[in-house]
Amino acid sequence: MNFKKPNIIFMGTAGFGIPTLDLINKNYNLKAIITNHDKPSGRGLKIKNSPVKDYAIKNNISFYQPKNLKNLDFIEVIKDLNPDFIIVVAFRMIPESIWKIPKFGTINLHASLLPNYRGSAPINWVLINNENQTGITSFFIDKNIDTGDILFQQKIKIDERINAGDLHDKLQYLAAEVTEKTIDGILKNELKPVKQVTISDLKTAYKFDKKNIQIDWDNDALSIYNKIRGLDPFPGARTTLYLNLEKEERKLLIYKSDYIVKKHNNKTGNVIVSDGVLKISCNNGYVIIKELKVEGKKKMKTRDLLNGFRISDNSYVK
Repeated sequence: MNFKKPNIIFMGTAGFGIPTLDLINKNYNLKAIITNHDKPSGRGLKIKNSPVKDYAIKNNISFYQPKNLKNLDFIEVIKDLNPDFIIVVAFRMIPESIWKIPKFGTINLHASLLPNYRGSAPINWVLINNENQTGITSFFIDKNIDTGDILFQQKIKIDERINAGDLHDKLQYLAAEVTEKTIDGILKNELKPVKQVTISDLKTAYKFDKKNIQIDWDNDALSIYNKIRGLDPFPGARTTLYLNLEKEERKLLIYKSDYIVKKHNNKTGNVIVSDGVLKISCNNGYVIIKELKVEGKKKMKTRDLLNGFRISDNSYVK
């Protein structure tokens, strides 16, 4: 670079932001890291550092964990750091009193091709909806969620067999590339912000709840397969297994599957076990279950489940 290294503040918490944070630390003047305050998590409700906080400690970088981003003392801290940019990856809503401070603006990196898939789970929903491409968008933050003027987009093709975890890992490195191109493009006056277009059938990356992670076995095989891979490894696709004419039931999370398109006379949701293979009928074929978790047990391969778990001929899921 033939220009002065800009002062940058990084805001983020999740591991997705680490490649971008590392790029900023190695190539620019990283003034500070802002990350979420520590919260109890897991079964034991233990306090655990976020990946971003761990990075800050390991690399001896100043960091702040404000509970309230509108706190006047915190706002003064940001002003005193005199940032040229604030770069945001997987953080929370940022008030205007903060995002207006940097000389060149506050830029968010979002894991979709905006304006589609605004929201908290874009990586999952592009797979659930069987998209064939996705990417990273850099844009100026404004008052709403993921609606600011677009600076740069980079696309990648989606492999039809990739799951959400692997796509997450690909996109986190692409986000770092897009960050560098965005910062350098602004400094060289080569990027012009573009307003997001209005789309009538806009697709949204909804937050997950118990209802929208539930498998509908009346759907076609490909749709169910895409839902499962889109929710792997987290939160998992949910269904309930009914055994012995509904005398027993087990909550299941399904993580890995395959599918067959084939005509049949079975009711949707019928569970069929044959030669160590567990398949479930849907409206145009079967979904083959390869990895799952029974409530109260660890995640396991289907063959391990079948070794210690008897599934009768009249079992079904819904």
